Amino acid sequence: MKVMFFEWSLAILLSMQLLVSASKLEMIDYESQHVTCSKGLFNCTVKACAGIPIQKCPVDAKGLSVQPVLCCRQGTACRPCLHIRLDIQPRNDQTASYASVCYTVPQLIMPLCKKLEFTVIPAAPDERASSKAWLSLLLESKALSFSSQVTVYVCNLHSTVVLPSVDEVCSSASQGVVEECEVPSFSTPIDPERREVMLRVAKEVDSPYHLEMCLQHEHNGMCRTWKEKSLPLHSVTPCMCFQLWWDKGDERSRRSRSCPFRNNTELFQRNLWENVSVSVVQGQMNSGGAMLSWNLTAPCRVEAEVWPCQRDAGVDKDRCTELGDIRQRLSNDIWRENDRGLWLMPGVFEDVKPGLDLCVMVKVKGKNSELGPFCPIDSRWWHWRWGLLVLVSLMLVGLAGMCLYFLHGKLKRWAWEWHQKECDQLPIRGHVVLLSPPDVDNSVSELVCELGSSLHARGLSVSVDLWSRAELCSLGPLPWLHSQLQPLDSQGGRALLVLTQAAWKKAEDWGQQWDQHGQQGRDIAQAVEEKRLLQGLSSPYADVFSAALSCIKVDHQQGRAGKRFLLVHFEAHSSKPLSSERDLPELFQGLPLFHLPSQRQELLVQLAIGSNGPRAGIGG
Repeated sequence: MKVMFFEWSLAILLSMQLLVSASKLEMIDYESQHVTCSKGLFNCTVKACAGIPIQKCPVDAKGLSVQPVLCCRQGTACRPCLHIRLDIQPRNDQTASYASVCYTVPQLIMPLCKKLEFTVIPAAPDERASSKAWLSLLLESKALSFSSQVTVYVCNLHSTVVLPSVDEVCSSASQGVVEECEVPSFSTPIDPERREVMLRVAKEVDSPYHLEMCLQHEHNGMCRTWKEKSLPLHSVTPCMCFQLWWDKGDERSRRSRSCPFRNNTELFQRNLWENVSVSVVQGQMNSGGAMLSWNLTAPCRVEAEVWPCQRDAGVDKDRCTELGDIRQRLSNDIWRENDRGLWLMPGVFEDVKPGLDLCVMVKVKGKNSELGPFCPIDSRWWHWRWGLLVLVSLMLVGLAGMCLYFLHGKLKRWAWEWHQKECDQLPIRGHVVLLSPPDVDNSVSELVCELGSSLHARGLSVSVDLWSRAELCSLGPLPWLHSQLQPLDSQGGRALLVLTQAAWKKAEDWGQQWDQHGQQGRDIAQAVEEKRLLQGLSSPYADVFSAALSCIKVDHQQGRAGKRFLLVHFEAHSSKPLSSERDLPELFQGLPLFHLPSQRQELLVQLAIGSNGPRAGIGG
């Protein structure tokens, strides 16, 4: 009975959880999983096996101990392992035997098992009752990680251990050999000339990972990503902290934390005091009494006192008389951090006297003088400020409009100059027929010849009636004109009709005669002109002009007005003043009109790209 009680007590003792304290872990050189065994056993091997812990054991398990260790390779690259020892008592009839060692962690669905195989050396008859042996297994697995809880099962025994955390391991002598302990080290020297605090990361470790950094106020404040390599000196406060780490993409990214300015409070305390602010609002309680609510913000949590006061009505607005003995001390458990990284402390003074000019004063521990007064915003001043803001905005809008107006004019001139320059460089191909007015004289003929030469110099094929007198006399005006107009459809180009006072009157008379007699009247007039030409009483150019009027009339009838013919007016040889398209003879209405030389570029563009030029009567 005593033996059974002893075995039952031993089993309970061995099944209790073993929680490993944070201490220095033993480092063991590790090449591969191996098993060792005591005297009386040989041929000890370990194999992987699948399954669940076996309750019915082929061996008599007497004890189980599990100890966390560090498995290292040549003293580096250490990983968490388990050193498992199993005490057994070999059975009398055993030779070859085995024991299954299984373990599980919370993230595993099924246990992982190892099979320990061994051979028992037969003991002498008088030693069999007292013979004992043990097996030792060094277990390394990717499933094992720092801070994880592991339960090991062997037969009817089990033991639970909690591996030390990364911080516990790295705080011991294991630092430098465990990968998770590698953190960047940095310093924060002050550059007095640039008035900046520099963030310098030590280069002794060439890490393949990307460096990350964040900045926080107070050790429990929100750490916000920081990309810069320096900080303005005026923004540094005693509670400012940094966290740096190598971004490994998992929980192994241990951080180095430092608050380097806590011991240098005299230099940075002023920055803290200068950034303390209080917003004050007067309100009414549910009971009807007056109250004064306030919110104090600061980069760090501060020890301070807040009290209400009444501002003097005189010239000295900074003088504020304390109201009673109702000071409030700031408590550390009420502070909260806002979205800007500042610490906020709310408060309220209840049942204050209504109608007074009330404000709030603050006394921060360590600062000799008081801060304040902080007063509610005057609604009249607020409205005046908004009115001023609206007025300034309107003035800025007006100024911007004026600037845009002048800028628009300048850009328009610049665009026009650029357009003129591009037109000068634009290659022109095609055929141009230049027709003189019926009253051609020396001044007009010179202008016509200059225009023809200028167009020819731009690469155009030019035919001028003044240059074709022999052909005119041999072919006649109308056949010659048709022979010149025919290439326009195949080569592209236009016929230019020079507009003078005589051309104006000729077009009006020609149009009236057409209206009175139709095609028959036009033929009679054409015959008269030819007779006058034979008698030497008319210019052949006048007949070409008349023939052109006939072609223009046909174009009007076919809906092609302006497709072949353009009007050209020399400003140096002024004709009747032109104010609109309605001023032109009816026959010329609808034809593009160009005033030369002011609209020379528009004419070149019309001849180069065939776009619609300015309509008749529209100046440029």
